[in-house]
Amino acid sequence: MKAVVLDKPCKAEDMILTEVSVPKVKQGWILIRIKAFGLNHSEVILRQFEIENDYIQKPIIPGIECVGEVEESLEKDFVKGDKVMALMGGMGRSFNGSYAEFCLVPTSHCFHIKNTTLSWTSLAAVGETYFTAWGSLFESLNLQPQDHLLVRGSTSTVGQSAVQIASKLGCRVTAAARNDTKFDLLKSIGATDCIIDDKPLSTSLKEEDKPTKILELIGPKTLIDSLHAVKKGGIVCNTGVLGDVFTLRDFEPIKSIPNEVFLSAFYSNYPTQQTIDGIFAFIDKYNLTPLVSKIFPFKDISTAHSILEAGKSGGKIVIEI
Repeated sequence: MKAVVLDKPCKAEDMILTEVSVPKVKQGWILIRIKAFGLNHSEVILRQFEIENDYIQKPIIPGIECVGEVEESLEKDFVKGDKVMALMGGMGRSFNGSYAEFCLVPTSHCFHIKNTTLSWTSLAAVGETYFTAWGSLFESLNLQPQDHLLVRGSTSTVGQSAVQIASKLGCRVTAAARNDTKFDLLKSIGATDCIIDDKPLSTSLKEEDKPTKILELIGPKTLIDSLHAVKKGGIVCNTGVLGDVFTLRDFEPIKSIPNEVFLSAFYSNYPTQQTIDGIFAFIDKYNLTPLVSKIFPFKDISTAHSILEAGKSGGKIVIEI
């Protein structure tokens, strides 16, 4: 089969397709014939420097998600031809991932796709992106229709999905972005209002405009500011690290987290069939169109990665096998 195989950091243009053996099915694992997969910021981080860490299996086929059909299975709950989605659980880091024509994944992170007529490329845009947005909003922010949600990093794939979901729920949604070039797009997918995120929100937002919930996708770089920008009784969920700052130095929770403000986080490593079913039920109920920005054939994976790394994707990039 064709696959991308990495054993050290490399530039996007150095990602090439090579021939490797199709994985052999084993008990507790499912062999998937991949139809499409989405690209993610974490895969850029892996290629740039994370691959040097000892916890990354090397050589490794990257890719933390895919959609496709069961090719072979020893498990009674999965049979050849089943439409499935796989994500997380070590894909593309602890074991070979989805940048390939076939992928062997554990049953714990392989999920049936039920009752949908979405195309493979649309399905590939759901996976990790909508799961992360969904978990952040409902598990970590306890989002309710009466909430005012501010999404920081709203032009990212997870940010756009969060805007789309929260607006359908009935929330007031403020989309924060570094410039106004994406304001029309953000409003078209449900943002109530858009603001430029080029100075501390804790001082620039009027009290009446402060949100009750903030989805923080920039990460530690702006987290303390977000904690001071939410209304009393509000929640800030730190999900992303788009600011390329991964930890907080000299973090003092007592001083850094204001009284009557709550800090949570969402770690997307534990999807379940129930959650995946819930996401698709929501998509069906509100007739949502999964947000796809660009579609590339597998042979153009290096071009797609260059665009993603440069921040010029405009949304979810999907690779079609």
